[in-house]
Amino acid sequence: MAKPKKRKVAPGDVATNRQARFRYELLDRLECGVALRGTEVKALREGSAQLKDAYAQVREGELWLLHAHIPPYGPASRENHEPERPRKLLAHRREIERLIGKQQEKGLTLVPTRIYFKGPHAKVEIALARGKDLHDKRQTIRERETKREMQRALREAHRG
Repeated sequence: MAKPKKRKVAPGDVATNRQARFRYELLDRLECGVALRGTEVKALREGSAQLKDAYAQVREGELWLLHAHIPPYGPASRENHEPERPRKLLAHRREIERLIGKQQEKGLTLVPTRIYFKGPHAKVEIALARGKDLHDKRQTIRERETKREMQRALREAHRG
């Protein structure tokens, strides 16, 4: 039996939230640093993190990443971190205030879309997003299927 292929991620990405584009309409993006412990950085360098159910929240003027899963680092048995602990996101005060202002609109939330390394620093890209209705999700699926059919037809036409 063939081994299943790993999902595609952009070069340099540690984790991506593939469901975010399907569940939400992404309006605005922001790159933030993230305060991590040593074992979390090592676990991220191994490329094992999940953002599926993660979200960001503003608490007391600070930006926090919640429910992001970074698994424990194997070789550090005693000194490991808690996998889903809240992590502080590092952004300028002006950017946080701008996000607070935009988030006051009805139905907007902060969703992490990817974790990546920029030089030696771990970064999290968060997006200001509006949840999609069931109708919007169906439309997204329909557009994706028509795009696939067009690509398939072009390939068949080139084969001759």
